[in-house]
Amino acid sequence: MSEWYKKSFGDDYLIVYKHRDMKGAYEEVRRMMEWLELPEGSEVLDLCCGMGRHSMALTGFGFKVTGVDLSEVLLGEARKLDKKGEVRWVHGDMRQVPLEGPFDAVVNLFTSFGYFDNDAEHERVLKEIWRLLRPGGRFIVDFLNPEYVRAHLVPHSVRTEDGLRIEETRRIENGYVCKTIRLVEENAQTSDEARVYEERVKLIDLDTFLDLLCRAGLKVDAVYGGYDASPYESESAKRMIFVGRRGEGDE
Repeated sequence: MSEWYKKSFGDDYLIVYKHRDMKGAYEEVRRMMEWLELPEGSEVLDLCCGMGRHSMALTGFGFKVTGVDLSEVLLGEARKLDKKGEVRWVHGDMRQVPLEGPFDAVVNLFTSFGYFDNDAEHERVLKEIWRLLRPGGRFIVDFLNPEYVRAHLVPHSVRTEDGLRIEETRRIENGYVCKTIRLVEENAQTSDEARVYEERVKLIDLDTFLDLLCRAGLKVDAVYGGYDASPYESESAKRMIFVGRRGEGDE
């Protein structure tokens, strides 16, 4: 389970999450532009860029974008999306990013955080964000709201995509929200032919997350409950979006 992401972010991920589109990414980036307050041409790092939707949207709004991800499959999809070669795509682990920077902003979106077995690893990611930012550079970390997840978890769902039956089972276990995904071809003879994946994200509460950010040298200016800029409310907000900066005096 400790490195579930190495298996899960492959070809089948493209089917399970094919409903995510560019329109939603552009709307989210439009709000991010207001939060980041950066001039056109600023250097932005999309850390854990996945299939590249937000990277391409950021480029469309005039930023110079670098996208980093551990999955070669998802990076391959991002390169296909980037028909003009406008984004620099880099293969790398978010705990040890193979770049020097500095960047004017680093964004980590759509719960691309909380994947590891201990908070020391999560703190390493935040320290990488600090390292990659110029002094005063801006950051956004978009995470799930643990309280909302606990209250609204859907234990089981089934749907069909591209001739595949997709069965998702969700549970909370040892402080993590866990999802088991079973994919079965519609013409499969037995359930033994299922392809099974796990996803596992730590439920990091607000105070703990703020402490992690502080220890990494990142200063939080605002916490939003969604891309509509609604304030974070523990019981009603679907997201926990941290917006802030690397302090001017940091070395």
